[in-house]
Amino acid sequence: MIRADELTKRYGDRTVVQDLSFTVHPGAVTGFLGPNGAGKSTTLRMLLGLDAPTRGRATINGHAYAAHPAPLTQVGALLEARSVHPGRSAYHHLMALAHTHGIPRSRVEHVLGLTGLTEVAHRRVKGFSLGMGQRLGIAAALLGDPRTIVLDEPVNGLDPEGVLWIRTLLRSLAAEGRTVLVSSHLMSEMALTADHLIVIGKGRLLADTTVDALVRESGGASVKVVTPEPDRLRELLPQAGITTEPTGPGHAPDTLHITGLDAAAIGRTAATHGVPLYELTPRTASLEQAFMDLTHDSVEYQGAATA
Repeated sequence: MIRADELTKRYGDRTVVQDLSFTVHPGAVTGFLGPNGAGKSTTLRMLLGLDAPTRGRATINGHAYAAHPAPLTQVGALLEARSVHPGRSAYHHLMALAHTHGIPRSRVEHVLGLTGLTEVAHRRVKGFSLGMGQRLGIAAALLGDPRTIVLDEPVNGLDPEGVLWIRTLLRSLAAEGRTVLVSSHLMSEMALTADHLIVIGKGRLLADTTVDALVRESGGASVKVVTPEPDRLRELLPQAGITTEPTGPGHAPDTLHITGLDAAAIGRTAATHGVPLYELTPRTASLEQAFMDLTHDSVEYQGAATA
């Protein structure tokens, strides 16, 4: 379990993280999200004892990271995949880490196989692609068979097969009862991987919720309705919380998007009053849109709209 209690970090007169509190529970993949400059990296560094908080406390499995006598067996972390001596091979990099904790060679060989690096284990890391470097970083994080895993942007540089592999790996680790915290900018991947989300903006907590709840609360869900009698259907539907609008230029005028009412209720109303429907399709808002709506006021760098 990971706990952050009123974490605050200041650099001079600039506050990067402000009174941030959350808990990451075992048995689920928790996505750690926020726009650029939100304070995600600083928070992760405080969790792992790399930065001292100005105020507050961070614990992993009940203790500060530095207080664990054998931290690799408690916490596996990947913050920067390229933090490896370029002249070492993947095998010798992992063996050097293993020697610090008395981890046997068999475990090194196991994580090399788990991450698909067995065939390149004795190649120098300076020749690795970005994706291979990511795999090595993940192998190092898993080396001590830790109860808690913290990964920052683990899919960077991975091809589609690698993205699927890391998704499956993270979910399997959570299914074993481990605590898994993953930071990522890829909302589509988080929608497929994460069970829970912690979203921050400008160093403050914006949401601590499930993926489904965040999408549902964003209000972006709608139902696409195609009917030759759109005006009549509008009159029949209850008006409180209901909006209808055409899909826009170039679309048939009898295509509506209806929010605030589910497809079953719309279908029952249409059937009762004999309004023909050609299509009745629920459309769920995306995690990406829900995230953008939530963090709109917390974006540090916004591009200008094009004409």
